[in-house]
Amino acid sequence: MSKIDKIDELQNILKEDQTNFQARRQLAVLLLDFGYAEEAKQHLLYLSKIFPDDSGIFYNLGITYEKLKNLDKAEMAYNKAIELAPDEIDAYYNLGLVFIDKKQFEKAIDCFETVLQKDNNDSNAYFSIGLCYFKEGKLDGAKYYFQRTVELNDEDIYAHFYIGNILKSQGDNEGAREKFYKVLELSPDYSWAYFNLASIDYEEGNFDSAINNLDKTLELNPKDVEAYKIYSKILTKARKYDNAAVLIEQAIDNCGDNGDLYYFLAQIQKIRGDVEEYIKCMNNALKFNISLSVAPKLVKKELDEFLK
Repeated sequence: MSKIDKIDELQNILKEDQTNFQARRQLAVLLLDFGYAEEAKQHLLYLSKIFPDDSGIFYNLGITYEKLKNLDKAEMAYNKAIELAPDEIDAYYNLGLVFIDKKQFEKAIDCFETVLQKDNNDSNAYFSIGLCYFKEGKLDGAKYYFQRTVELNDEDIYAHFYIGNILKSQGDNEGAREKFYKVLELSPDYSWAYFNLASIDYEEGNFDSAINNLDKTLELNPKDVEAYKIYSKILTKARKYDNAAVLIEQAIDNCGDNGDLYYFLAQIQKIRGDVEEYIKCMNNALKFNISLSVAPKLVKKELDEFLK
């Protein structure tokens, strides 16, 4: 029997017997699995009133509220599950994830450390602590916990990826490159690894290698704005202005209106001597300034001085 058929069966059982709590519990879990969080919530709330000491109901209710983006109620549900079953580590772990979403990183770390007190080999807990430190900008601490993650689970691509990013930010390009290759060994279609390799190549002046990695990046993710920007810089340095213009136009087609892309295209059109297109693109950069990394007032100043 498929899960959909099982849902239909359980719903029919409840039509005949509203007090079949086991059927209601099974139905709530299946609905949650299929993405019907609101429907699952109604069944779980009903059950929580009948069985106020059942930690599993509150745990699933926490998952439901997470899916519904109601983090405060998810926090309350997980705390209730922990109160009822203090030794169940899954609720601590999920509560930690809620605190990450709420940007309450110290509380999140406390939850994951509780998990590690109960299971010192939980690689996910190490990773999540690393993520907290990373988001706080504490890169050495983050690197330590990501390294502990891969010592326990060498196939955790995200831990390898974050270590690569940290090493890159610390100027260790060789170490970073090794990590990004490890990511691609584990997940050959991970576009961000190709992008970061291209970024390192670009910084080191290895433009041919950068282009190869950028081509792969855009093949896997044709909406990667940053990849187009680096690619256009390489083409511009090579004085391939027509190619650079075509590339950025393609980027706008794929990614939509973007202040940075219009600004890049404006600079290329200026070099090409296409005044009309330069002015048009500068105005578009100002129009879509929410995605413009250059201060809009500086862009306007540049345009005003050009028009004098």
